[in-house]
Amino acid sequence: MLASLLEDSHLATLERLPELVEKRAAATGLSEILIMLADLRHESLVALHPGETRSFPVDASLAGRAFRDVTLIATARDDSHHFWIPLLDGTERLGVLGASARNRDPSTVDRLRALASLVALMLVSKRSHSDTYHRLVRAKPMAVAAEVVWPLMPPLTFATDNLVLTAVLEPAYDIGGDAIDYAVDGHVVHLSIFDAMGHDQSAGLTVALATGTCRSYRRRGANLLDTSVAVDEVIGEQFGGRRFATGVLAELDFRSGRFQWVNRGHPHPLLIRQGRWVRQVRCRPAPPMGFRLPTTPMLCQEQLEPGDRLLFYTDGIVEARDSRGRQFGLRRFADFVIRREADGCSAPETLRRLMRTVLEHQGGRLQDDATALLVEWNHDREKLLLVR
Repeated sequence: MLASLLEDSHLATLERLPELVEKRAAATGLSEILIMLADLRHESLVALHPGETRSFPVDASLAGRAFRDVTLIATARDDSHHFWIPLLDGTERLGVLGASARNRDPSTVDRLRALASLVALMLVSKRSHSDTYHRLVRAKPMAVAAEVVWPLMPPLTFATDNLVLTAVLEPAYDIGGDAIDYAVDGHVVHLSIFDAMGHDQSAGLTVALATGTCRSYRRRGANLLDTSVAVDEVIGEQFGGRRFATGVLAELDFRSGRFQWVNRGHPHPLLIRQGRWVRQVRCRPAPPMGFRLPTTPMLCQEQLEPGDRLLFYTDGIVEARDSRGRQFGLRRFADFVIRREADGCSAPETLRRLMRTVLEHQGGRLQDDATALLVEWNHDREKLLLVR
């Protein structure tokens, strides 16, 4: 089954995947194949299959439960069993795979797990050149600035030994000036979060320049200070001091726990330790990037303890206001993350629920971009992101 699908995949388009998967899976006793993709906000699961109109809410369906909890769901149905299993790109949730089989024995479950792993890889290999994929996972049209920003984003969830990181960006269809980035280099993960001035196409271009410059200098071996100066220069040269971006550029050695960062006019990251908010990790901020002011940024350092969590964010989260003008606030933000950890939620599910709560606080419509990046170090929670 797997060998045949791998062979099929070389010439297959995204639209042909359901047909090919169903054909190859049938030879191993799996039927009623249904590939469901998570929409951009992870609110619903939509079918990839042509002509299939079914969708399932993430918060109120068995398929949604498999997605939320990253677990295999099995139900008995007459003389067969039906399964829902998450589709994972590494540890990023793409959707779920539905299938039926006569038996629920270990060999059937093993085949289903293997099939789900391969289907996820095939989806990722095809989605970059498929408008069908992007059309399916959108509940409404996307603004031009958001079309510029989203392709810059890495997968919003990543995990390896001793490290979990996940992010969320809203308003998903209209984001303009926020961006996150990360990359692993040996035992160091490079992290950045940017918040560009405004909420328009120029904001999207500003944050695209910030992200691109950061990657360019990081990949040529520049340190955090020099990289932040380069971002400042590039934005300043492009916009003549009329546009700027705040940001935090950081590095975490996920072998030793050494955390280093530079703050360019951005909110200070939060440190959560032993299930409680300890403090903001402060570093004297340099001016935002784009003004090219004569200044020397400061490199700061913190030694993390096993189990620590770092929470980066943009001000659109803590400054979100309800109908009475009350801000969501830093305390409520940190407490929400801490409580979801105590409930056993994984990091991606915590941020998914957080953004639903922030949106509800502001009546379903954010007035500013709102982004959060959560990093867990030596927390032994990476297994929560794998199918159980």
